[in-house]
Amino acid sequence: MEIKHLFFAYGKNLVIKDLNLDIKKNKITTLLGANGCGKSTLFKLISRAEKPKMGQITLDGKNIKNIDIKEYAKKVAIVRQKNHITGDIKVEELVAYGRNPYIGFMQRAKEEDEKKIEEAIEVCGLEKIRKSQVNALSGGQVQRAWIAMAIAQDSEILLLDEPTTYLDIKYQIEILKLVQELNKNLNKTIIMVLHDINQSIKYSDEVVGMYQGQILFKGDPRKVIEEDKISKIYDTKLRVVEFEEEKLVLASE
Repeated sequence: MEIKHLFFAYGKNLVIKDLNLDIKKNKITTLLGANGCGKSTLFKLISRAEKPKMGQITLDGKNIKNIDIKEYAKKVAIVRQKNHITGDIKVEELVAYGRNPYIGFMQRAKEEDEKKIEEAIEVCGLEKIRKSQVNALSGGQVQRAWIAMAIAQDSEILLLDEPTTYLDIKYQIEILKLVQELNKNLNKTIIMVLHDINQSIKYSDEVVGMYQGQILFKGDPRKVIEEDKISKIYDTKLRVVEFEEEKLVLASE
């Protein structure tokens, strides 16, 4: 996926300013930055929830605005920060919705669809709760169910908008390890928004540091995260230390 000369504004407020970004295939890329930096807006533009004022986002050489909605769904699956579902739907029913781009109106699921649903349930470890109602699950289980639905979609790219928000640390780690497994075992290209800098370092192949609608740094987090840059994008003094060959970002004393 390539982003070229992207501009976006809310009214007169320009929030994305001539942004250029090449997102590498089969890698985990995380968008970083303070509230209002433009990362959530960029996520919305990639997911087609918003349209750019200028510039373009291309996938396989095609401008995403020109790709049919069902065809785009076959290439890009999205798990948003806030997901709502009405009624007493079971986990396996939610996961099955991921096959909607492949099933025509009034058609029934085919053998291939059932196979993809079963694979998604297994990959996300939902076998024991597949008959449970989604509204009765814990936060971590609910997030796994939504990710499983996205996996059943069988897309090349998975977009995750703050997938660990509202979860305690145990479930945060479980979700991020699942993300790594999806990347490694299913060759998913993953683009996600995270607030936790240290989790971004540990679980990402690349990070994109955003500041005032532009990219301040991009690359391997173990190389590109430096005190001056990370302090600038969060507008607060931060320290970068080495611990057991890992970088950690700490609040300044």
